[in-house]
Amino acid sequence: MQVIVCGAGQVGLTIARHLAAENNRVTVIDKAPELIQKIGEAEDFRAIAGFASHPDVLERAGARDADMIVAVTYSDEVNMIACKIAHALFDVPVKIARVRAQAYLDPQWSKLFAHDQMPIDVSISPEIEVARAIRQRLRVPGAFDTLSLAGGRVRAIGTRIEANCPIVSTPLRQLTALFPDLHLIVVTIVRDGKTIVPTPDDVILVGDEVYFIAEESHLTRALAAFGHEEPEANRVVIVGGGNIGLYLAQEIEGKDSGISLKIVETGKDRARHVAALLGKTTVVQGDVLDSEILDELNLERVDTLITVTNHDEVNVLASLLAKRRGCKRTIALINTLYYQTIINTLGIDAVVSPRAITVSTILQHLRRGRIRAAHSLRDGVGELLEAEALDTSAISGKRLEEIKLDRGIIIGAVVRGDEVLMPRGDTVIEAKDRVVLFALPDQVRKVEKLFTVGLEFF
Repeated sequence: MQVIVCGAGQVGLTIARHLAAENNRVTVIDKAPELIQKIGEAEDFRAIAGFASHPDVLERAGARDADMIVAVTYSDEVNMIACKIAHALFDVPVKIARVRAQAYLDPQWSKLFAHDQMPIDVSISPEIEVARAIRQRLRVPGAFDTLSLAGGRVRAIGTRIEANCPIVSTPLRQLTALFPDLHLIVVTIVRDGKTIVPTPDDVILVGDEVYFIAEESHLTRALAAFGHEEPEANRVVIVGGGNIGLYLAQEIEGKDSGISLKIVETGKDRARHVAALLGKTTVVQGDVLDSEILDELNLERVDTLITVTNHDEVNVLASLLAKRRGCKRTIALINTLYYQTIINTLGIDAVVSPRAITVSTILQHLRRGRIRAAHSLRDGVGELLEAEALDTSAISGKRLEEIKLDRGIIIGAVVRGDEVLMPRGDTVIEAKDRVVLFALPDQVRKVEKLFTVGLEFF
């Protein structure tokens, strides 16, 4: 597959590296010549300098033969025009654009993205995706990451193992005996920064970060098995009234009626604007790092503080101050990779990375075969995939023990209609089954092949 990536920021480079590692032909466009030179010296893909919205630049990048364009520059307008030109002049089949400005995404202007107007196949709003991800984490106390799969029937959970975990040092093969009716499978363990694809003989240790797959209806018991029985939040404070904070508050107001919500916003005009758009949320205008504002928030009574300002330092400091004042849980928006690597030592409960969320959203549209969903786990640990089996898929009609999956692939659940099956050696994959699995980065292509029929591309 030949792909053009417009924009060499964190998201663009991450997508380019993913694709290049899987032997795709990738060309990155960016307007900064010094950045392009650096990329050309360090990466295994082509990089050219220029404006991604210029036809001659797209032609030089190989648009006439491209299968896909992914436009993730910092300019919505450049992203949209690049996709339009790729369609009108070069007939590029798949066009993905990152669109940040909410004015473009308002439902009343939906005709803008009609195929005969602005032919973008997938438009991605990082702010909306981040707000939705935060709300999912908010609803699952004890998890630092949570993903809904297979139409909401299956949940993938990332959780930290504390000293109170009842299954510490227990071989994973014994989980079935300890919890015979609990649909749960551990798919990966991160220990001291290293990824472990577990075998039945592996054990979980204090300090591990564990990803497991569980049936949605078993989620509460599954978390309890890992030592997490925290109640859902009733009192929530959002720090930052920007697009993410506002959209998150609107989501909570519309879908979580039992939550008492406050927003802290520094700007007076923005605070008034946010207050006018919200009906049930208390808006506090001021600096969250000010001791008087902290006193006013009564943080000792707050269940969860969510920091989503544009400044990582404010998000981290506000989270730490809230924990010191008795706040039960903190979720921080973090852009800088450095902070993400040390966050566990600071005591912040969960981190949300816009870059990682945007990459995961884009990956869903890059995967071949019958891959219905793809989520990149943080720090490139691996991918959680949801795939559909067809009659002619290589995996169909065989017992799992016959397929002999590589060491870096673990099947976590099989969804057959409304039934969720926990995979065993004698489980037979049938046509139309949804298969949820974990794969290391270098094994993703093999998963695609298992679910690919002929040369079709999705």
